[in-house]
Amino acid sequence: MPLRIIFMGTPEFSVPTLVALAEAGHEIVAVYTQPPRPGGRRGLDLQKSPVHQAAELLGVPVLTPPNFKDAADRETFRKFNADVAVVVAYGLLLPEEILSGTRHGCYNGHASLLPRWRGAAPIQRAIMAGDHETGMMVMKMDKGLDTGPVALTKAVAIGETMTAGELHDKLMQVGAALMKEAMAKLEAGDLPLTPQPEEGAAYAAKISKAETRIDFTKPASEVHNHIRGLSPFPGAWFELTIGGKLERIKVLNSEKTKGTGAPGTVLDEALTIACGDGAVRPTRLQKAGGKPLEVAEFLRGTPVAAGTRIA
Repeated sequence: MPLRIIFMGTPEFSVPTLVALAEAGHEIVAVYTQPPRPGGRRGLDLQKSPVHQAAELLGVPVLTPPNFKDAADRETFRKFNADVAVVVAYGLLLPEEILSGTRHGCYNGHASLLPRWRGAAPIQRAIMAGDHETGMMVMKMDKGLDTGPVALTKAVAIGETMTAGELHDKLMQVGAALMKEAMAKLEAGDLPLTPQPEEGAAYAAKISKAETRIDFTKPASEVHNHIRGLSPFPGAWFELTIGGKLERIKVLNSEKTKGTGAPGTVLDEALTIACGDGAVRPTRLQKAGGKPLEVAEFLRGTPVAAGTRIA
């Protein structure tokens, strides 16, 4: 028998899993997602989440409680009489009554190789740390933060130039297929669970604005990983004086290269910038309010002389 599933997710990352489960023939009895947020060009219009929009296209009821502190919201969840809840980047910590509110509990699609990178920003943190591999895991949720037993795992290599955006797009497809497989096994009564080891646990804290500025005193490898780990959002940045005005420049892609000099010094006309050890060359940049540009196009409009110090 197909499963009765409550799906819980919010961003674009979650949508392929919702669609895959629906296409597999499971009954999606309800979708929970974050409430509409201010958006639009002036930030005045309420924008439904990507999962909210996808659920409406599927004709599935959508619920958007701000949390589950209200007993009525917890009771509504229970009354769906679901077999299982599937959670992918929902954005809320779930209380005990929700975790145990379906026949089989809650299963989470998490974008790391647990126990490494538990928490909110596993994709960015893996790249920023210079990891060569990450993956998707389906785990049964418990009261801890991404600490539950693991059902299925699929590893994914992280290329030397791969950005967080590229890895995000890869993992959301891998995660959809993995959750579809997990639910098929659960339906068949053949979904084993393995406790996570504590050795190797690491916390993937949410990215803060304070850490987005590029620190060129660090080795080139760390600067390069920092840039690609924050690309395309929120974006790593430096400041450059253009026409007498200090402007913020996002770096969306870069490459490691040879070069020596005081950290933050532009070494040539191609915008190679000295780091604490070695150098990096931004290959794709974006001025505040502008569109992303390849470095050659950026330099045609904004020449940067060798010897310039980057703030």
